[in-house]
Amino acid sequence: MAAPPPPAAAPLVIAHRGASADVPEHTLAAYALAIAQGADFIEPDLVMTRDGVLVARHENEISGTTDVADRPEFAHRRRTQTIDGTDVTGWFTEDFTLAELRRLRATERIPKLRPQNRQKEGDEGIPTFDQIVKLAKAAPRPVGVYPETKHPGHFARIGLPMEAALLRVLADNGWADATNRVFIQSFEVNNLKALRQKTRLPLVQLIAADGGPADVPGQSYQDMLTPQGLAAIATYADALGVEKSLVRPRRKDGSLDQPTGLVDAAHRLGLKVHAWTFRPENVFLPVEFRRGNRPEERGDAEGEIRAFLAAGIDGLFSDSVPPARTAADRMGPRLQASTPQPPAD
Repeated sequence: MAAPPPPAAAPLVIAHRGASADVPEHTLAAYALAIAQGADFIEPDLVMTRDGVLVARHENEISGTTDVADRPEFAHRRRTQTIDGTDVTGWFTEDFTLAELRRLRATERIPKLRPQNRQKEGDEGIPTFDQIVKLAKAAPRPVGVYPETKHPGHFARIGLPMEAALLRVLADNGWADATNRVFIQSFEVNNLKALRQKTRLPLVQLIAADGGPADVPGQSYQDMLTPQGLAAIATYADALGVEKSLVRPRRKDGSLDQPTGLVDAAHRLGLKVHAWTFRPENVFLPVEFRRGNRPEERGDAEGEIRAFLAAGIDGLFSDSVPPARTAADRMGPRLQASTPQPPAD
């Protein structure tokens, strides 16, 4: 198992797809704002282009996050394919070169909840992973990247393996061994095991409340949370990235229940726990943290995050950095630095 990153002075604040509550997600503007707001890490979901370039999109199907459906020159690219056992129809990054994708503009993924973000549609394109790493490196204080490989098994099957491309971008930017600046995460298992043989960068096994890893048929995420399952994860990963309900579920009335004990079980095996995803709008919050009557209104996101930090999590993914930063800073002083520090040896 790779050496874990140095202990943080406070829980890590991971900007989920950038400052996605305030700017359309997975754009350079969203990542830059998250850095300005105090994020420790910026988190890009990575998919592949036809010519083998890693770009940031929530999914490889991009009709919900770009204006591709409004581009008549690409109408013929719409198709249906099976991804991880599910038929998906739309436009896929693997059918476009990077040059073609750069002609598209980013759009807001959940416009009914974030109508203000629609005013910024058209301002930004699709960034490459290389651009995102360079943005983090240029920050006036230490900032890391926390990439997720999306559907790595699918991309490998169509001749576009992701792992070598990801490691190459990090190496080209001098972060091949930056164990204090990079986490690599995936919902799949075998690509993490393959990465373990190629890098000592911290690896994160993502775990959802339902379902299971697409590349291990018959295995559920619940199986992976048993003592035996956690012990197996600890042989190749350094942390768990868990759906937050696995740390503190909700009662039937929508209020927050007590911790499950998962954090303590993971810590006993040397695994960090990073919980996802914290969002500021009422519709996403436990009832006791909602404010106002409309689902799109923002509630007490800081209060919810503090409740999870009290359960011992080591980091959190948040669409909104300010409440996460404030809550995390209450847990202890941050490591201050005026310039980015060199990667740990």
